[in-house]
Amino acid sequence: MTFVRPKHPYQNKLEHAGKQYQYASLKRLVSHLCCDLDKLPTVIKILMENVARNYPEDIEALKVIVDWKAHVGQKTVPFHPTRVLMQDFTGVPAIVDLAAMRDAMAEAGGDAEKINPQCPVDLVIDHSVSVDHYGVMDALEANQKVEMRRNRERYEFLKWGQYAFENLRVVPPGNGICHQVNLEYLAKVVWQKTLYDESWIFPDSLVGTDSHTTMINALGVLGWGVGGIEAEAAMLG
Repeated sequence: MTFVRPKHPYQNKLEHAGKQYQYASLKRLVSHLCCDLDKLPTVIKILMENVARNYPEDIEALKVIVDWKAHVGQKTVPFHPTRVLMQDFTGVPAIVDLAAMRDAMAEAGGDAEKINPQCPVDLVIDHSVSVDHYGVMDALEANQKVEMRRNRERYEFLKWGQYAFENLRVVPPGNGICHQVNLEYLAKVVWQKTLYDESWIFPDSLVGTDSHTTMINALGVLGWGVGGIEAEAAMLG
């Protein structure tokens, strides 16, 4: 007997450059919600797409999002950010937690390598910088040498983590602050991923462990600044 996966209720297709992509169509969704899609804020549309793609059966959550003004601070909805952004001060403890989980899994007789972030995580090392040298031509190089010496143990641990865990990428020191790196290198605006054995596209979104994470909204990417616990919860699905 062959199992045939039922079609996603809001699934639609898009062809571009000779390739076919699937996406969650808000036009198909609003027919169930009786709302004017054109009058909804962009952030609301992004939340709707997120829930529609990941929890298509949760009509109540979708109704709460559409009628968001009536539910501010009163209701919660499921939201899965596309990725997580961390700086080193809050990121290191999160990677330590993952390593501890692997130890616990191994002690329990399980496969430790099954412990991995459930979504892409970028950890940018930028909060460890101290200015010991200034006013000279080689100040940058001299400060970076001091930084590497002071933080050697932490940096070696993070380098190990990048190769040990799936979905974890570490941006080494000296490449800029995390918000600059996020804006210029990490943001994709439109994300692509294999879902249901098909290539899907959907809006980029993230939570980041810094209040300035919201700078990414300038690119039309939905981002929230959160604490380390919330970011780790997103990492673990």
